[in-house]
Amino acid sequence: MLTLLRQHNPLADPAQQRLILESGGLKSFGQSVTESGLGPLQATGIEVLQIDVGKLCNQTCKHCHVDAGPDRREVMSREIAELCLKVLSENDIATLDITGGAPEMNPHFRWLVEAASKLGRRVIDRCNLTILMAPGFDDLPEFLAEHRVDIVASLPCYLAENTDAQRGDGVFQKSIEALRRLNTLGYGQPDSGLELTLVFNPTGPTLPPQQASLEDAYHRELKARHDVVFNRLFTITNMPIARFLDDLISHGQYDEYMQTLINAWNPQTVPGLMCRTTLSVSWEGHLFDCDFNQMLNLGLSPGQPQHIRDFNALELIQRHISTGQHCYGCTAGTGSGCTGAISDESA
Repeated sequence: MLTLLRQHNPLADPAQQRLILESGGLKSFGQSVTESGLGPLQATGIEVLQIDVGKLCNQTCKHCHVDAGPDRREVMSREIAELCLKVLSENDIATLDITGGAPEMNPHFRWLVEAASKLGRRVIDRCNLTILMAPGFDDLPEFLAEHRVDIVASLPCYLAENTDAQRGDGVFQKSIEALRRLNTLGYGQPDSGLELTLVFNPTGPTLPPQQASLEDAYHRELKARHDVVFNRLFTITNMPIARFLDDLISHGQYDEYMQTLINAWNPQTVPGLMCRTTLSVSWEGHLFDCDFNQMLNLGLSPGQPQHIRDFNALELIQRHISTGQHCYGCTAGTGSGCTGAISDESA
């Protein structure tokens, strides 16, 4: 069945991706939650408004669940961005988390940052680092520092060969140059208040190692090799979505990887899942429980507001979460999400 679906390019159709994920007769995520006495999965509030401002990016990474790249033209409009800011101004949501693509390539990125900062909100920029060295964006580090933006930056490994294998030739060196520049502005430095978080993704179909020990290795190796410092490391499991899903299927590793995720199911991670406190907004303004659901076009449960223009906090803060087989990626091992590992221990 997977061979047939592969011919139809799962990258192009979220419904096709969902069909692949739900095929194969594997134990459903919903069943695992129910058997653990933790269902139905429900939100507990909205602490983070995460907005995906588009798929345009200066890189084409092998693991990208957004399928972003330089040839993508999906970009959040000023109108949708203003609706997001309206929601922030009228509701007690502490954090605006801006992601993409390379979010900085959205023409309204700086306006968003400035407006959210004026509202007193914490602003996170999900940065790929190399954009900070790109022509036309080289003043971004100073802009981000001026507005006290927290940077969460992808760096799949402290070794050049592993990073370049996942993200493209020369990416590691440009990333190190960007990190050094951020360090000179205070990012990652003790007591500066400028938070710099690095993100590790496995280079293949495996679970991340234990977050604390890997963070120690990153601190040690980046300081010794490149004189780079940072505040913390997040480990994030590669989700079987879009480009990574296509790669799994093409190498005949899909079934094995899904079984790995299911076998590593950890009910201790469920209370800390990001979908319980985060609301995701697509570049078109549609609402989702998380960024991964967004990429699969798995919308909010029926009866909930489906667009940012219809935002209703009372209806959304205790909504039932839409789930699928990909959710095993967030509950495997020590868990995973936009804030890294959830639990200190595997099941």
